[in-house]
Amino acid sequence: MTSWVRFLSKDGSVGFGLLEDDCVVEYRGNMFGDPEQTGGRRHLDDVTLLSPCVPTKVVALWNNFHALAEKLGKAAPVHPLFLIKPPMSVIGPGAPIRRPRAYRGKIAYEGELGIVIGQRCSNVAVDEADRYIFGYTCINDVTAVELLDEDPNFAQWCRAKGFDTFSCIGPAIRCDFDWRAARVATRLDDTERQNYPLDDMIFSPAQQVSLLSQDMTLMPGDVIACGTSIGVGSIKDGATVTVSIDGIGSLSNTLAATGEQ
Repeated sequence: MTSWVRFLSKDGSVGFGLLEDDCVVEYRGNMFGDPEQTGGRRHLDDVTLLSPCVPTKVVALWNNFHALAEKLGKAAPVHPLFLIKPPMSVIGPGAPIRRPRAYRGKIAYEGELGIVIGQRCSNVAVDEADRYIFGYTCINDVTAVELLDEDPNFAQWCRAKGFDTFSCIGPAIRCDFDWRAARVATRLDDTERQNYPLDDMIFSPAQQVSLLSQDMTLMPGDVIACGTSIGVGSIKDGATVTVSIDGIGSLSNTLAATGEQ
């Protein structure tokens, strides 16, 4: 099993490495290039895990699962439907989701699989796309729901999903991952709200990478959020959302209570 993480040490330095049992085997250099092992090891109790990559952008898909499309009465798209989330929206496991200061409406979670790009990618064919995928991670794609249609003249997807802390990513990037056999499970506090198979995707990861690379250049560390399925819901202040994918891990983030902003 090959799972990469980024971490913050107690002295304030940021590092990265491979998970091995309850430790991180440290590396230096470029995670997406030719990283070198330092010989150091850190126990997970001695570090804080960060988002496992630092994307230049998060590309978030909509309507990419057959079950949800059927429930919503939507036809399957012929090209991925997506929006762009800025890098400032990214946080790692355990970091608080922060409500926008001027917004008091509903905030929703979406448990998703994330594709992490490993090398510069532009106009690649489907049968070549897998070699541009570094690995996979968990995502909670957060939305300020009531801003989507605040202006009837323009659906504000980027604004509603692009706030700081609204892209929760982690805990690790799993390289040798068989997405076809996996499921996404999302818990809101102690209640399971989502549990869906990834093989229900309309566009496979390779198709996503190929088609999106025709629209924009994807860079190492960029993340594609593969879209979600049935079970999306709202988060109350103080509630914790945990997105779990067997083989990758569990990503937990709490919506900060009012007054803890």
